[in-house]
Amino acid sequence: MEKIDISSMTLPALTEWVTGTLGEPKFRAGQIYRWIHQKRGGSFAEMTNLSTALRKKLEERAFLTVLTTRRRLESKLDETVKLLLELPDQNCVEAVLMRYEHGLSLCISTQVGCRMGCKFCASTLGGLVRSLTPAEMLGEVYEAERQAGEPISSLVLMGIGEPLDNYRNVLDFLTILSSPEGRNLSLRHVSLSTCGLCDRIDELAELGLGLTLSISLHAADDETRSGIMPVNKQYNIARLMQSCKNYFAKTGRRISYEYALIAGVNDSPAHAEALARLLGGQNCHVNLIPVNPIKERNYVQSEEKAVLRFKKTLELSGNNATIRRELGRDIDGACGQLRKKFLE
Repeated sequence: MEKIDISSMTLPALTEWVTGTLGEPKFRAGQIYRWIHQKRGGSFAEMTNLSTALRKKLEERAFLTVLTTRRRLESKLDETVKLLLELPDQNCVEAVLMRYEHGLSLCISTQVGCRMGCKFCASTLGGLVRSLTPAEMLGEVYEAERQAGEPISSLVLMGIGEPLDNYRNVLDFLTILSSPEGRNLSLRHVSLSTCGLCDRIDELAELGLGLTLSISLHAADDETRSGIMPVNKQYNIARLMQSCKNYFAKTGRRISYEYALIAGVNDSPAHAEALARLLGGQNCHVNLIPVNPIKERNYVQSEEKAVLRFKKTLELSGNNATIRRELGRDIDGACGQLRKKFLE
Protein backbone atom coordinates (compact mmCIF):
# COMPACT_ATOMS: atom_id res chain seq x y z
CA MET A 1 0.00 0.00 0.00
CA GLU A 2 1.45 3.37 -1.04
CA LYS A 3 1.40 5.91 1.75
CA ILE A 4 0.10 9.44 1.12
CA ASP A 5 1.35 12.75 2.46
CA ILE A 6 -1.51 14.06 4.57
CA SER A 7 0.46 17.20 5.52
CA SER A 8 -0.13 18.40 1.95
CA MET A 9 -3.90 18.06 2.28
CA THR A 10 -6.28 20.96 2.77
CA LEU A 11 -8.77 20.46 5.61
CA PRO A 12 -11.66 19.48 3.26
CA ALA A 13 -9.42 16.95 1.49
CA LEU A 14 -8.16 15.55 4.78
CA THR A 15 -11.71 15.32 6.13
CA GLU A 16 -12.81 13.35 3.07
CA TRP A 17 -9.84 10.98 3.45
CA VAL A 18 -10.31 10.49 7.21
CA THR A 19 -14.05 9.78 6.93
CA GLY A 20 -13.94 7.86 3.64
CA THR A 21 -10.68 5.92 3.68
CA LEU A 22 -10.17 5.52 7.42
CA GLY A 23 -13.86 5.39 8.39
CA GLU A 24 -13.29 7.81 11.27
CA PRO A 25 -15.56 10.61 12.53
CA LYS A 26 -15.23 14.02 10.85
CA PHE A 27 -13.85 15.74 13.96
CA ARG A 28 -10.76 13.52 13.84
CA ALA A 29 -9.64 15.30 10.68
CA GLY A 30 -9.64 18.63 12.51
CA GLN A 31 -7.58 17.13 15.33
CA ILE A 32 -5.00 15.74 12.92
CA TYR A 33 -4.89 18.96 10.90
CA ARG A 34 -4.24 21.07 14.01
CA TRP A 35 -1.53 18.67 15.16
CA ILE A 36 0.28 19.08 11.87
CA HIS A 37 -0.11 22.81 11.26
CA GLN A 38 -0.54 24.38 14.70
CA LYS A 39 1.25 22.06 17.12
CA ARG A 40 3.76 21.13 14.40
CA GLY A 41 3.70 17.44 15.23
CA GLY A 42 6.44 15.64 13.33
CA SER A 43 5.14 12.13 13.93
CA PHE A 44 1.84 10.37 14.52
CA ALA A 45 3.10 9.15 17.90
CA GLU A 46 2.97 12.76 19.14
CA MET A 47 -0.77 12.99 18.46
CA THR A 48 -1.69 11.85 21.96
CA ASN A 49 -5.38 12.80 21.83
CA LEU A 50 -5.90 10.21 19.08
CA SER A 51 -6.55 6.59 19.92
CA THR A 52 -3.74 4.05 19.58
CA ALA A 53 -5.76 2.30 16.86
CA LEU A 54 -6.12 5.49 14.81
CA ARG A 55 -2.45 6.32 15.15
CA LYS A 56 -1.63 2.84 13.91
CA LYS A 57 -3.92 3.35 10.89
CA LEU A 58 -2.18 6.63 10.15
CA GLU A 59 1.26 5.02 10.38
CA GLU A 60 0.20 2.32 7.94
CA ARG A 61 -1.42 4.59 5.34
CA ALA A 62 0.13 8.06 5.61
CA PHE A 63 3.27 10.05 6.27
CA LEU A 64 4.20 13.58 7.32
CA THR A 65 6.71 15.83 5.56
CA VAL A 66 9.30 17.46 7.81
CA LEU A 67 12.21 19.57 6.54
CA THR A 68 15.60 19.76 8.23
CA THR A 69 18.20 22.50 8.14
CA ARG A 70 21.41 21.35 6.50
CA ARG A 71 23.22 24.65 6.86
CA ARG A 72 22.52 28.08 8.33
CA LEU A 73 24.31 31.28 7.28
CA GLU A 74 24.00 34.59 9.11
CA SER A 75 24.82 37.87 7.40
CA LYS A 76 27.52 40.06 8.91
CA LEU A 77 25.88 43.09 7.27
CA ASP A 78 22.36 42.78 8.69
CA GLU A 79 20.15 40.29 10.52
CA THR A 80 19.41 38.19 7.43
CA VAL A 81 19.63 34.41 7.83
CA LYS A 82 19.77 31.94 4.93
CA LEU A 83 18.75 28.33 5.46
CA LEU A 84 19.66 25.37 3.27
CA LEU A 85 16.72 23.02 3.81
CA GLU A 86 16.78 19.33 3.00
CA LEU A 87 13.66 17.76 1.50
CA PRO A 88 12.61 14.14 2.14
CA ASP A 89 14.25 12.99 -1.14
CA GLN A 90 17.57 14.68 -0.20
CA ASN A 91 17.09 17.53 -2.67
CA CYS A 92 17.68 20.95 -1.11
CA VAL A 93 16.20 24.43 -1.41
CA GLU A 94 16.99 27.75 0.23
CA ALA A 95 14.86 30.09 2.29
CA VAL A 96 15.79 33.51 3.65
CA LEU A 97 14.69 35.20 6.88
CA MET A 98 14.81 39.01 6.79
CA ARG A 99 14.27 41.44 9.64
CA TYR A 100 12.26 44.59 8.91
CA GLU A 101 10.70 47.25 11.13
CA HIS A 102 7.29 45.60 10.70
CA GLY A 103 8.62 42.18 11.76
CA LEU A 104 10.15 39.04 10.35
CA SER A 105 9.73 38.26 6.66
CA LEU A 106 10.48 34.92 5.00
CA CYS A 107 11.33 34.29 1.36
CA ILE A 108 10.59 30.70 0.34
CA SER A 109 11.24 28.50 -2.68
CA THR A 110 8.48 26.80 -4.65
CA GLN A 111 10.56 24.48 -6.85
CA VAL A 112 13.89 22.66 -6.83
CA GLY A 113 15.56 24.63 -9.61
CA CYS A 114 13.69 26.57 -12.28
CA ARG A 115 13.04 26.21 -15.99
CA MET A 116 12.28 29.85 -16.77
CA GLY A 117 15.87 30.61 -17.76
CA CYS A 118 16.12 34.27 -16.65
CA LYS A 119 19.70 35.31 -17.41
CA PHE A 120 20.33 37.27 -14.20
CA CYS A 121 19.16 34.57 -11.76
CA ALA A 122 21.22 31.80 -10.14
CA SER A 123 18.12 29.74 -9.35
CA THR A 124 17.67 28.72 -12.98
CA LEU A 125 21.20 27.34 -13.40
CA GLY A 126 20.84 23.60 -14.03
CA GLY A 127 17.15 23.88 -14.90
CA LEU A 128 14.16 22.42 -13.10
CA VAL A 129 14.50 19.27 -10.99
CA ARG A 130 10.93 19.14 -9.65
CA SER A 131 8.22 21.20 -8.00
CA LEU A 132 7.67 21.31 -4.25
CA THR A 133 4.61 19.81 -2.60
CA PRO A 134 2.34 21.98 -0.42
CA ALA A 135 3.81 20.27 2.65
CA GLU A 136 7.38 21.08 1.58
CA MET A 137 6.54 24.76 1.17
CA LEU A 138 4.83 24.73 4.56
CA GLY A 139 7.88 22.93 5.92
CA GLU A 140 10.02 25.90 4.89
CA VAL A 141 7.77 28.17 6.94
CA TYR A 142 7.64 25.88 9.96
CA GLU A 143 11.38 25.18 10.04
CA ALA A 144 12.24 28.87 9.57
CA GLU A 145 9.94 29.82 12.45
CA ARG A 146 11.54 27.11 14.59
CA GLN A 147 14.98 28.46 13.75
CA ALA A 148 13.92 32.06 14.43
CA GLY A 149 12.10 31.25 17.66
CA GLU A 150 9.21 33.51 16.63
CA PRO A 151 6.45 33.63 14.01
CA ILE A 152 6.97 35.34 10.68
CA SER A 153 4.76 38.32 9.92
CA SER A 154 5.01 38.26 6.13
CA LEU A 155 5.89 35.81 3.39
CA VAL A 156 7.24 36.19 -0.12
CA LEU A 157 7.22 33.47 -2.76
CA MET A 158 10.35 34.80 -4.44
CA GLY A 159 12.92 32.09 -3.78
CA ILE A 160 13.96 29.28 -6.10
CA GLY A 161 11.42 28.46 -8.80
CA GLU A 162 8.45 30.03 -10.55
CA PRO A 163 5.39 29.81 -8.26
CA LEU A 164 2.87 29.84 -11.11
CA ASP A 165 4.72 26.93 -12.76
CA ASN A 166 3.71 24.98 -9.64
CA TYR A 167 0.22 26.44 -9.61
CA ARG A 168 -1.97 23.74 -8.03
CA ASN A 169 0.48 22.94 -5.24
CA VAL A 170 0.97 26.64 -4.50
CA LEU A 171 -2.80 27.16 -4.24
CA ASP A 172 -3.12 24.28 -1.75
CA PHE A 173 -0.15 25.68 0.17
CA LEU A 174 -1.82 29.10 0.38
CA THR A 175 -5.10 27.52 1.47
CA ILE A 176 -3.44 25.69 4.37
CA LEU A 177 -1.22 28.66 5.23
CA SER A 178 -4.22 30.99 5.60
CA SER A 179 -6.61 28.46 7.16
CA PRO A 180 -7.81 29.44 10.68
CA GLU A 181 -7.23 25.81 11.72
CA GLY A 182 -3.77 25.88 10.11
CA ARG A 183 -1.01 28.51 10.12
CA ASN A 184 -3.65 31.29 9.93
CA LEU A 185 -1.50 33.84 8.09
CA SER A 186 -3.59 36.39 6.19
CA LEU A 187 -2.84 36.32 2.47
CA ARG A 188 -2.66 40.11 2.60
CA HIS A 189 0.76 39.50 4.13
CA VAL A 190 1.84 37.27 1.23
CA SER A 191 3.54 38.33 -2.02
CA LEU A 192 3.80 36.02 -5.00
CA SER A 193 6.44 36.79 -7.61
CA THR A 194 6.11 35.62 -11.21
CA CYS A 195 8.11 36.16 -14.38
CA GLY A 196 4.80 36.51 -16.21
CA LEU A 197 2.85 33.30 -16.85
CA CYS A 198 -0.19 35.22 -18.04
CA ASP A 199 -2.71 32.39 -18.23
CA ARG A 200 -2.06 31.58 -14.57
CA ILE A 201 -2.17 35.26 -13.57
CA ASP A 202 -5.63 35.41 -15.15
CA GLU A 203 -6.74 32.32 -13.20
CA LEU A 204 -5.35 33.76 -10.00
CA ALA A 205 -7.25 37.00 -10.54
CA GLU A 206 -10.55 35.09 -10.60
CA LEU A 207 -9.87 33.64 -7.14
CA GLY A 208 -9.58 37.02 -5.40
CA LEU A 209 -7.20 35.71 -2.76
CA GLY A 210 -6.02 39.13 -1.58
CA LEU A 211 -2.33 38.45 -1.99
CA THR A 212 0.11 40.89 -3.60
CA LEU A 213 1.25 40.06 -7.12
CA SER A 214 4.86 40.93 -7.93
CA ILE A 215 5.86 40.92 -11.58
CA SER A 216 9.48 40.33 -12.56
CA LEU A 217 9.48 42.82 -15.41
CA HIS A 218 13.10 44.04 -15.86
CA ALA A 219 12.52 45.68 -19.25
CA ALA A 220 9.85 47.79 -20.95
CA ASP A 221 10.45 46.66 -24.55
CA ASP A 222 10.18 43.16 -25.99
CA GLU A 223 13.65 43.04 -27.53
CA THR A 224 15.42 43.78 -24.24
CA ARG A 225 13.12 41.61 -22.13
CA SER A 226 13.31 38.61 -24.48
CA GLY A 227 17.09 38.85 -24.34
CA ILE A 228 17.19 38.37 -20.57
CA MET A 229 13.87 36.57 -19.95
CA PRO A 230 12.92 33.76 -22.37
CA VAL A 231 9.32 33.75 -21.06
CA ASN A 232 8.75 37.01 -22.95
CA LYS A 233 8.82 35.09 -26.23
CA GLN A 234 5.66 33.27 -25.12
CA TYR A 235 3.97 36.11 -23.24
CA ASN A 236 5.13 39.47 -24.54
CA ILE A 237 4.89 42.74 -22.64
CA ALA A 238 1.55 43.77 -24.15
CA ARG A 239 0.02 40.44 -23.09
CA LEU A 240 1.56 40.74 -19.63
CA MET A 241 0.22 44.26 -19.13
CA GLN A 242 -3.24 43.03 -20.12
CA SER A 243 -3.11 40.37 -17.39
CA CYS A 244 -1.78 42.82 -14.81
CA LYS A 245 -4.53 45.35 -15.47
CA ASN A 246 -7.09 42.55 -15.30
CA TYR A 247 -5.64 41.38 -11.97
CA PHE A 248 -6.02 44.87 -10.49
CA ALA A 249 -9.53 45.24 -11.88
CA LYS A 250 -10.60 41.90 -10.37
CA THR A 251 -8.85 42.17 -6.99
CA GLY A 252 -8.21 45.85 -6.31
CA ARG A 253 -4.70 44.86 -5.23
CA ARG A 254 -1.86 47.11 -6.38
CA ILE A 255 0.70 45.38 -8.61
CA SER A 256 4.37 45.46 -7.65
CA TYR A 257 6.88 45.46 -10.52
CA GLU A 258 10.43 44.21 -9.95
CA TYR A 259 13.12 45.77 -12.12
CA ALA A 260 16.73 44.54 -11.82
CA LEU A 261 19.04 47.26 -13.10
CA ILE A 262 21.84 45.81 -15.24
CA ALA A 263 24.57 48.16 -16.44
CA GLY A 264 24.49 48.64 -20.18
CA VAL A 265 21.47 46.36 -20.63
CA ASN A 266 18.33 48.04 -19.24
CA ASP A 267 19.42 51.07 -17.20
CA SER A 268 19.64 53.93 -19.72
CA PRO A 269 17.49 57.10 -19.60
CA ALA A 270 15.62 55.74 -22.64
CA HIS A 271 14.84 52.52 -20.74
CA ALA A 272 13.55 54.57 -17.79
CA GLU A 273 11.35 56.67 -20.03
CA ALA A 274 9.97 53.57 -21.75
CA LEU A 275 9.11 52.03 -18.37
CA ALA A 276 7.43 55.25 -17.24
CA ARG A 277 5.26 55.24 -20.39
CA LEU A 278 4.46 51.54 -20.04
CA LEU A 279 3.26 51.84 -16.44
CA GLY A 280 1.67 55.29 -16.75
CA GLY A 281 -1.80 55.36 -15.27
CA GLN A 282 -1.47 52.05 -13.44
CA ASN A 283 -1.93 51.74 -9.69
CA CYS A 284 1.41 50.09 -9.11
CA HIS A 285 4.76 50.24 -7.36
CA VAL A 286 8.21 49.72 -8.90
CA ASN A 287 11.00 48.03 -6.95
CA LEU A 288 14.35 48.95 -8.47
CA ILE A 289 16.97 46.29 -7.71
CA PRO A 290 20.64 46.81 -8.63
CA VAL A 291 21.36 43.36 -10.09
CA ASN A 292 23.19 41.06 -7.69
CA PRO A 293 26.44 39.29 -8.62
CA ILE A 294 26.35 35.68 -9.82
CA LYS A 295 29.70 34.15 -10.62
CA GLU A 296 28.42 32.31 -13.72
CA ARG A 297 27.13 35.55 -15.28
CA ASN A 298 28.96 38.68 -16.35
CA TYR A 299 26.17 41.12 -15.55
CA VAL A 300 27.24 44.19 -13.58
CA GLN A 301 24.95 46.31 -11.45
CA SER A 302 24.26 49.88 -12.48
CA GLU A 303 26.21 52.71 -10.90
CA GLU A 304 24.48 54.56 -8.09
CA LYS A 305 23.97 57.69 -10.17
CA ALA A 306 22.28 55.63 -12.91
CA VAL A 307 19.98 54.01 -10.35
CA LEU A 308 19.02 57.38 -8.84
CA ARG A 309 18.48 58.89 -12.29
CA PHE A 310 16.24 55.94 -13.23
CA LYS A 311 14.19 56.38 -10.06
CA LYS A 312 13.83 60.12 -10.61
CA THR A 313 12.58 59.61 -14.18
CA LEU A 314 9.86 57.28 -12.93
CA GLU A 315 8.83 59.62 -10.13
CA LEU A 316 8.67 62.66 -12.40
CA SER A 317 6.25 60.69 -14.57
CA GLY A 318 4.00 59.99 -11.58
CA ASN A 319 5.15 56.41 -10.95
CA ASN A 320 5.82 55.22 -7.41
CA ALA A 321 9.34 53.76 -7.16
CA THR A 322 11.78 52.67 -4.46
CA ILE A 323 15.30 51.25 -4.51
CA ARG A 324 15.22 47.94 -2.72
CA ARG A 325 17.53 47.58 0.26
CA GLU A 326 19.34 44.36 -0.50
CA LEU A 327 19.61 42.10 2.52
CA GLY A 328 22.01 39.18 2.89
CA ARG A 329 24.22 39.87 -0.12
CA ASP A 330 27.33 38.62 1.70
CA ILE A 331 25.69 35.19 2.13
CA ASP A 332 24.21 35.09 -1.40
CA GLY A 333 20.78 35.58 0.10
CA ALA A 334 19.69 38.55 -1.99
CA CYS A 335 17.37 38.69 -5.00
CA GLY A 336 18.48 36.36 -7.79
CA GLN A 337 21.21 34.66 -5.76
CA LEU A 338 19.39 31.63 -4.35
CA ARG A 339 20.37 28.14 -5.49
CA LYS A 340 19.17 24.58 -4.94
CA LYS A 341 22.47 23.79 -3.21
CA PHE A 342 25.47 25.55 -1.75
CA LEU A 343 28.40 25.88 -4.11
CA GLU A 344 31.63 25.08 -2.34
